[in-house]
Amino acid sequence: MLDEAQSARLDALLKLNEDAREILNSAPSLIMPHWYLAAGGISQTVWNVLHGLDARNGIKDYDVVYYDSSDLSYKSEDDFIQKAKQLFKQVSVPVEVRNQARVHLWYPQRFGYEIKPHQTVEDAIRTFPAIATCVGVKYVGRRFHVYAPYGLDDLFDLTVRPNRSQIAAIVRNPERAREVYEEKVNRWIKIWPKLQVIPWDEADER
Repeated sequence: MLDEAQSARLDALLKLNEDAREILNSAPSLIMPHWYLAAGGISQTVWNVLHGLDARNGIKDYDVVYYDSSDLSYKSEDDFIQKAKQLFKQVSVPVEVRNQARVHLWYPQRFGYEIKPHQTVEDAIRTFPAIATCVGVKYVGRRFHVYAPYGLDDLFDLTVRPNRSQIAAIVRNPERAREVYEEKVNRWIKIWPKLQVIPWDEADER
């Protein structure tokens, strides 16, 4: 079970990021099924605050993920993408809206290897490359809701650990998965030098 104190701490830190605050407050109006603000925009906000930096420093984009397996057409996804562009036009960097039910359709072209289809949005979050980024948040009414299948210890401890076992379960090219992780780490460590990086080969099984 997620630690309530950690959840409250995450909520407080995200409120320091006006972009994240705007997304969380406005996204419900898109009426996307099973959505979260997820991944790097969350972890990097925390890293910024813990480094004493502006909460938005180094964040290239924000990931808003949802799940709709009833319509895998790009048109359906693009409808949300276009609405989000208007809704989030005050956000300082792009907000990437993606239907996690159709990620497997475009992933090979973008990253060079195939993955198995996700079954839920939570299933997708469980497979993000680093444990600290396997986090999704949203407001349900006024209640802050967190999905963090591996907890938040790595996030608050500034630990970057590869999500190796989960990646192995869905990809058909583990070596390329390793490269993706290492590419991300090489960028992150230049911006957030206090990060404690666990190499791919030294990661424990989760």
